[in-house]
Amino acid sequence: MSAAGTYTPKPGAAPLPRMIAAQAALETKMLLRNGEQLLLTVIIPTLLLVLFSAVDIVDTGKGKAVDFLAPGILALAVMSTAFTGQAIATGFERRYGVLKRLGASPLPRWGLMTAKTLSVLVTEVLQVVLVTVIAFALGWSPHGNPFAVLLLLVLGTAAFSGLGLLMAGTLKAEATLAAANLVFLLLLMGGGVIVPLDKFPDAAQTLLGLLPISALSDGLRDVLQHGAGMPWKDLGILAVWSVLGLGAAAKFFRWE
Repeated sequence: MSAAGTYTPKPGAAPLPRMIAAQAALETKMLLRNGEQLLLTVIIPTLLLVLFSAVDIVDTGKGKAVDFLAPGILALAVMSTAFTGQAIATGFERRYGVLKRLGASPLPRWGLMTAKTLSVLVTEVLQVVLVTVIAFALGWSPHGNPFAVLLLLVLGTAAFSGLGLLMAGTLKAEATLAAANLVFLLLLMGGGVIVPLDKFPDAAQTLLGLLPISALSDGLRDVLQHGAGMPWKDLGILAVWSVLGLGAAAKFFRWE
């Protein structure tokens, strides 16, 4: 203060945690206001859960259909947000120069990626709560270790985030939009989300079982439907995808 009642500016960046929190809040608001993102992250998983639980279209084995479907829909929710939604949003931010400008701000680039990750996690929490409430209303009876479920969701988020950022940072925005939606549809049909993997030929089962969506949906199903212990095989597959995806994204991501 230079004189009584007169204040001089104090330029400078806000503390890093505050900048990351503010950017994460902004990213979350933008995601939740985007109609296409809401379609992918909320409406499609919810409709699939209700439809396939109420109508006997796919043979899901013994027991109630919702007991098979709910873990797969949780995996789909993670993929829709961490991979598809993040890839498309980040790809267009890169195209329009948003990432370049943010990269030149006081918020470091790793801080921006941290904010995006926090935004994904917040959205996923909302998705999990919504899917769980609807599944309970449909008669879902989950079992198993909550810690195993949490670990699967965290590793699944890391795996899909790495792949989404890799796609967004290497392809053009239009190509990212097309590729991300195509991969979403293919993994929805062939990743054990709706159709059990044992309905596919033996050779295909082996390959499909190595996909991150298959590992996540099967791991969640083993724990929540069958009450199994820690699904180490599925966790291992997700860990490998996480390391490969995040490592490749960090190496090849282009900000312009």
